[in-house]
Amino acid sequence: MSKTLVLFLMVLSAVTGAAAQQRAIPDLWGHRVHDEAHVLSQAAIDRLEVLLKEHEDSTTNQIAILIIPSLEGEDLEGYSIRVAHDAWKLGEKNRDNGVLLLVALEDRKMRIEVGHGLEGVLTDAICSRIIRNEMAPHFREQQYEEGVTAAVQAIIKAIRNEYQADAADDSLQPGLSWQERLFMGLFVFTILGIFTAVGVFVPGCSGWFLYAFLIPFYATFPMFILNTTGGLILLVLYLVCFPLAKLIVGKTPWGKRMAEKAAKNSSRRRSGGSWSGGSWSGGWSGGSSSSSSSRSSFSGGGGSFGGGGASGSW
Repeated sequence: MSKTLVLFLMVLSAVTGAAAQQRAIPDLWGHRVHDEAHVLSQAAIDRLEVLLKEHEDSTTNQIAILIIPSLEGEDLEGYSIRVAHDAWKLGEKNRDNGVLLLVALEDRKMRIEVGHGLEGVLTDAICSRIIRNEMAPHFREQQYEEGVTAAVQAIIKAIRNEYQADAADDSLQPGLSWQERLFMGLFVFTILGIFTAVGVFVPGCSGWFLYAFLIPFYATFPMFILNTTGGLILLVLYLVCFPLAKLIVGKTPWGKRMAEKAAKNSSRRRSGGSWSGGSWSGGWSGGSSSSSSSRSSFSGGGGSFGGGGASGSW
């Protein structure tokens, strides 16, 4: 049992070190379209800038596009929030009406990040359909201009309640085949199950530390592998059942014996040395070239984001 706990702490240290590595975020510089992967022509950038400016002028909604070569190891959703909410602050402060279209080319991932104020019309399901029906087919053919343009047009239509798309297959998140979903599910749920069991049987603060530490994993991976509803159900079950299981185990003779055995093994093997690891951080930033009067005055308005939208791949 103690070996498993040591292994988990090593994984925790590695994860903590990786979290320190964050990809650089480009400055807005008055641009709505940032193509750091250089896959859009200047003509396409100009057309998109005009389209987005016209939409903002008529609605105050701020839509921005960021295409990067790679996430450089950072989480897609985390980077998207950092760009839209922390750095660019898309949307007006009191309306939270910003949208970010993010593409990570080498990672083959995309996300539509939606501000609080637009979540009612640009729902997670609609964002998922836009990614699946408008972006992914073009991106598979390396038609990036067409895919980005189609996505922007669909986003604007959705805000106007004019977007129509096939609602089929919303039960699963886009971007994973059933074989990939099965493999990832077996791997992820096995790991989560092992460390959940460790947390239940390990006495004292260590068990509750594992309980708290696993919450973000239960809140993200099941939603990606299953769907939003299934992920939420599993998260609630974990939050409720873990404390109950720990309470029951602590009061049964069998559970007490297991806890005592784990405590003895831990104390007997605790000595022997220590290890330390380092973390590295890095960043990459590039520029997007353009000079247009439609971009010169663009800046974020202090809008807020809370994770609304959808992610996908191609």
